[in-house]
Amino acid sequence: MNIAITGEGIVSAIGTDKAAVLDALRNRQTGIGAMRHLQSVHRELPVGEVALSNDEMKTLLGIDTGLEVSRTALMGMLAVRQALYDAGLSDSESSLKIVLISGTTVAGMDITERYFSDLRTSDEHLACLHYHTCGDNTRQIADYFGCFATFTTVSTACSSAANALILGAEMLKAGEADIVVAGGTEALSVFHLNGFRSLMILDKERCRPFDDQRAGLNLGEGAAYVVMEPETSARRRQASIHAFLTGYGNACDAFHQTASSADGEGAYQAMNEALSMAGLKPADIDYVNAHGTGTPNNDQSESMALQRLFGNSMPPVSSTKGFTGHTTSASGSIEAVICLLAMHHGFIPANLGWQHPMVSGITPSMGMDGCQLHHVLCNSFGFGGNDSSLVFSRSEGCISRREECGVWSENTPAAGSAFGQISLHTPPSTLLPPHSELARVELTSVEELSEIRAYVKPLEARRMGKLMKASLLSSLKALSQAGVDCPDAIITATSLGCWENTEALLTQIETEGEVMLSPTNFMQSTHNTIGSNIAIRLGCHGYNITYTQCAQSLDWALRDARRLLASGRCKTVLVGCHDESTPLYRSFMERMGDPVPPAIHSVAIVLKSEI
Repeated sequence: MNIAITGEGIVSAIGTDKAAVLDALRNRQTGIGAMRHLQSVHRELPVGEVALSNDEMKTLLGIDTGLEVSRTALMGMLAVRQALYDAGLSDSESSLKIVLISGTTVAGMDITERYFSDLRTSDEHLACLHYHTCGDNTRQIADYFGCFATFTTVSTACSSAANALILGAEMLKAGEADIVVAGGTEALSVFHLNGFRSLMILDKERCRPFDDQRAGLNLGEGAAYVVMEPETSARRRQASIHAFLTGYGNACDAFHQTASSADGEGAYQAMNEALSMAGLKPADIDYVNAHGTGTPNNDQSESMALQRLFGNSMPPVSSTKGFTGHTTSASGSIEAVICLLAMHHGFIPANLGWQHPMVSGITPSMGMDGCQLHHVLCNSFGFGGNDSSLVFSRSEGCISRREECGVWSENTPAAGSAFGQISLHTPPSTLLPPHSELARVELTSVEELSEIRAYVKPLEARRMGKLMKASLLSSLKALSQAGVDCPDAIITATSLGCWENTEALLTQIETEGEVMLSPTNFMQSTHNTIGSNIAIRLGCHGYNITYTQCAQSLDWALRDARRLLASGRCKTVLVGCHDESTPLYRSFMERMGDPVPPAIHSVAIVLKSEI
């Protein structure tokens, strides 16, 4: 099946629609500068902020400015609205199964951190916790439009949006959706900024990817989504096909939670898998949009991976994070849209800030016009070594009927008219392929965690939070019972992730201010830390993804596992559902009258193909 891309939407530091982004790229205008909206004491750190305030975005979206909506959700709504319009979707498609897949890590953290200090003693803002989770963020975006049959959230740190596109393509191929809107959204927050600062990887100047004197990254924010559908569907709708997603790959570096391996093994495997799926040789790639964060570790590791793959035939390579900043979970889809703009307008984006060649590194492109780009490779690498690559191939002669780049104008129908009239509908049950459940291990008490000592050293165990111990213990026990040394894939489901670490970091900000926070708490606060910790322990380089869609997280994880087994891509898959809560969090839930979660709940399941 050919996966066609028929619409895109983008909100970033260099523009809040495709036309503005294109203009900034071609004129080499960076969006990185001083903070305007983020309320942080660290004014010395440049960031890539979206120019619009929350109230300005609410006004554009027709939302009451008095309503509490996270910045992450607002940017997502704007980008999804552009993508739907660009694809020509309206209420005439009400019979289609349209699925939303969104990647995010911070979700409603901007709201949580604003009211966290008041939550202990006041009930006034308790309801804001309903907006905290990644899954609820996606639900808000879906509810705004009312056209999505179902939706889910992927949270694999900086590869989240790229993995959302991969999942969307897989669902289309399996017949689980007619159309998928996939991408990611991420807002700047004090939590996020100080978390990255604790890792000592933020530059006080504008970032310089692949420069020998690079000193770190600049955080950014934004959102981007693409509309994907089978080519047959696009032809039937007479939609303009902007490009094809012809290949993709996901691999785990299985090396370290925040650092990449010296040889870039995960990155190399992801790129190689993407090219193989697309049926392309390295020499067929006309441009690589690199992950290129500007950190010493990433750029050296990615350089090695690129050199392993392309050898002496290196295509033009550039990182566009010098324009937008590192938009973390949204970066994969933001850079995917940038790649599509470059393909259609015949140019290679410049690698801003580069001056000094790296020793044993790649030399990035400083920009080029008049290019014929037929096949483009786009890289997104996340914490825990979650590495993903996408291959986009040009659709000859298919230029968007909205060549103005899908700008949402004053004359465009607002949500609540065209899109609001599309009725909700539930997709039919998916026929699941044969599979065998080899082992299931469930942990429900903190006391059981003492068994971790049989698997890890005491010093290592002391560095792990409760959920990290529980998830690793249940997984290792299930694999042992199944007689599997290393699964082909690891799929994780979680609603809150390691809340204990998140709460500890929020408390530290509350009591101590924006000082040097705990890097361990920040590292473990990212949802995919759970799955990557298991992969690192096992040396598992295979497919690795984390779903965080509230109570439906495990269902999404199991569907993905069975899809992998049915396709023959995997023989064994480790699926885990892991969540925890703290006394403080349980008190919040009790005061709101919500179900009170257990202190710990960890389930690990090993599935094997029977085909």
